[in-house]
Amino acid sequence: MPPIFHADHPLRIFFFSGLITISALVYVGVELGTAALLVATILILVEVMFSFDNAIINAKVLATMSKFWQTMFITIGILIAVVGMRLVFPILIVMITAGLGAGEVIDLALNQPQLYSERLEDSKVSISSFGGMFLLMLCLHFFFDPSRKIRWISVIERPLQRLGKWWTYALTSFVILLALSLAPFNDHQTDTLFAGILGIVTYITVHGLAELFTRKQMMDEGSSKAVVRTGMAGFMSFLYLEVLDASFSFDSVIGAFAITQDVVLIAIGLGIGALWVRSLTIFMVRKKVLHAYRYLEHGAHYTIGILAAFLLSGIFIHIPEAVAGVTGLIIVGLSIASSIRASRRDRGVTS
Repeated sequence: MPPIFHADHPLRIFFFSGLITISALVYVGVELGTAALLVATILILVEVMFSFDNAIINAKVLATMSKFWQTMFITIGILIAVVGMRLVFPILIVMITAGLGAGEVIDLALNQPQLYSERLEDSKVSISSFGGMFLLMLCLHFFFDPSRKIRWISVIERPLQRLGKWWTYALTSFVILLALSLAPFNDHQTDTLFAGILGIVTYITVHGLAELFTRKQMMDEGSSKAVVRTGMAGFMSFLYLEVLDASFSFDSVIGAFAITQDVVLIAIGLGIGALWVRSLTIFMVRKKVLHAYRYLEHGAHYTIGILAAFLLSGIFIHIPEAVAGVTGLIIVGLSIASSIRASRRDRGVTS
């Protein structure tokens, strides 16, 4: 364990998140009462628990980025996540779908939260289709990757890798989107198709550019191994992480209205939760958690696939967010347990 003031010490990593959490909860308790304090605490816990897989994927990408871009992710990135996604984004969505001005939407959010919630719910099809297809692309890209050496559930993963080509995951995602859009019981076919295509194109563009600039950097540096992403490669990786965070947060923003109609409490609860997810990401990078638990990344991608399925199912039926969250936590837990057993088995073989 490093000294308490060392950058890698857990207390140092989680100090800022803890300080903001305590300060915000004290404010809520004093100004809004104990009932509001309980609601804010629940929102924080829900956001952290249900975004654990987000932190895992973030850690994988962040570990490849330079210190500068890691710092940008921690500072500017958290402002985008908290202020942009949890506060500004819902307002923009209502502005676009309801055709209202910013002032009118803000007035709705503060003075008529029930109507604001209904307006936001009206846009759920587009949000679910965009977020669902983006996450589905991420999931399938991982499992169709033929170069991946480690497999957790071989009976599922080996056949997918055999089918893996550079275009397979995109084609599969588009076929699924087409089936969902043309389903006779889909009352929002155009919205589903348009938003889903946007999700697919966004993933291909942002992730593809990040990989392109990384390969260019490797060529410039004359390296055949992975390099620390700087410059445009680092920027595109940063942008990819922000879009990824957005895809994870869509459902939680809408689902939060099932817990409370108070937009201030929602912004505080989900914002602090997002802050803890960032701290968890940093902890995983500095402690090399993905190296210690070999199947943790697999568990996260299975969870992402389930979340994508829940988001896309939300186009037709309502599924409580808790179902997806609890299922994901179980899968991640199983992947950790499998990783521990595999490590013990390896030690037994070598000893």
